[in-house]
Amino acid sequence: MKIDVINLSKKFKNISVLNNINLTMESGNIYGLYGKNGSGKSVFLKLICGFYFPTTGKILFDGKELNKELDYPPSLRALIEKPSFFPDLTGLENLKLLADIQNKISNDDIKRALEIVNLSEDKDKKYSKYSLGMKQKLGIAQVIMEDVEIIILDEPFNGIEDETVTKIMEYLKKERDKGKIIIISSHIKEDLLFLSNKIFYFDNGTIYEK
Repeated sequence: MKIDVINLSKKFKNISVLNNINLTMESGNIYGLYGKNGSGKSVFLKLICGFYFPTTGKILFDGKELNKELDYPPSLRALIEKPSFFPDLTGLENLKLLADIQNKISNDDIKRALEIVNLSEDKDKKYSKYSLGMKQKLGIAQVIMEDVEIIILDEPFNGIEDETVTKIMEYLKKERDKGKIIIISSHIKEDLLFLSNKIFYFDNGTIYEK
């Protein structure tokens, strides 16, 4: 899998958020997105997911243009900003509901994802009773449970204890080695330095590499 971002810009009314972005992301890599709040990271991720249309430029998945040749990115799941689930359902019930949309995985696959994020013991609690960290864990579980080719995580470790963060990081590195594209945004540079093959720095609507 290869993602090509070509001359990509995004404006909201007269406010320019991203300016003429060009980059390529390929299978078998973890890409870090680093920048302060408001630097355009989340907007960039939403463009990759097809949630926004570019003002100018295009995004290609294996040569096919998103929003023209593709309605949705192929084999992609994302956690962007705060996760949101049905408050009166348990964590497990919420994931089962999502899994039923494509009906590609078993209950064992769902439970395995919950184990990876150390949420097994809390799977039968209602989402309304979840802490911030538990909500983040459930959001990560829904991204990884269907074994997709492209994983996008936006500030994924907020509120999660160090032991679980380490476990998730090790899982992500194994998935990278299986040939997946993993894109992670964070304002914590050390996390990205540990995980990423390449880091893109966001600053005032532009991207550069170091």
